Amino acid sequence: MPVSPSSSAQAAREAVARRLRDLRKEAGLTVTELASQCGWHHSKTSRIENALTGPTAPDIRRWCAATNAEDQAQDLIVQSVNAESMYKEWRHQLRRGLAELQAGTGQLFRTTTSFRVYSSTLVPGLLQTEGYAAGVLRTSARFHDLPADDSAEAARARVDRARIVHDPGRRFLLLIEESVLYCQVADADAMAAQLGYLLTAGAQPTVSLGIIPAAATMRVQWPRETFHVYDDQLVSVELVSARVRINQPSEVALYVQAFEELRSMAVYGARARELILRAIESLH
Repeated sequence: MPVSPSSSAQAAREAVARRLRDLRKEAGLTVTELASQCGWHHSKTSRIENALTGPTAPDIRRWCAATNAEDQAQDLIVQSVNAESMYKEWRHQLRRGLAELQAGTGQLFRTTTSFRVYSSTLVPGLLQTEGYAAGVLRTSARFHDLPADDSAEAARARVDRARIVHDPGRRFLLLIEESVLYCQVADADAMAAQLGYLLTAGAQPTVSLGIIPAAATMRVQWPRETFHVYDDQLVSVELVSARVRINQPSEVALYVQAFEELRSMAVYGARARELILRAIESLH
């Protein structure tokens, strides 16, 4: 079973916390004594050592100075930054708006040649039409109580970004559950346009679109969240509260394994088109 993505990010933070705790103990300092030398309340030391609070770079430098371990400060800072960057809360990512969030993944898309995407709830962004994307992003804006709804602009940015699927130098393996075809995130016209696009998108030479039928025999026995695998090097997992990025090779390999098992449950080509046409008919 893959490690929970939120647990994976927390484990990275805990590794930093353990190293800092070990430095304090090796220096023979109590929690209160270290806090006194660092100039903060002892509860902050406890929160850092219990991985409840991620230390800042100045925190780490003070900690290492107090424990005579200045030579370890830079390595710990790098490790801490990597740990904190794994877990990106949506509320922080959305501060500049939905359109900015779409642009923020541009570099990752440009440098990736092999994409694996599994989605249990929505059409993947790479195959979304503008009307469908606007519906998804409007819902996100309302849910996160954004001060300004720039979902229309964000939808255009998402569609522009998705033009990468026409690039002959890349490969896109995309999996969705059959229930995705019936998830009404936009009005009937937008849904019809989206489902119609899926009929042609799956025929593109760079794209492999698989649909897991509702009646498929389950072979993967854990809760499945939407995830993207980039070049077998990085996994991005979307949770309700955050996006988590995982680059630990053993964990990336588990997601690739899960993807391949899910892929074996999907139908393709004519059988996939039958499922899409059935969903289109249900709109009328």
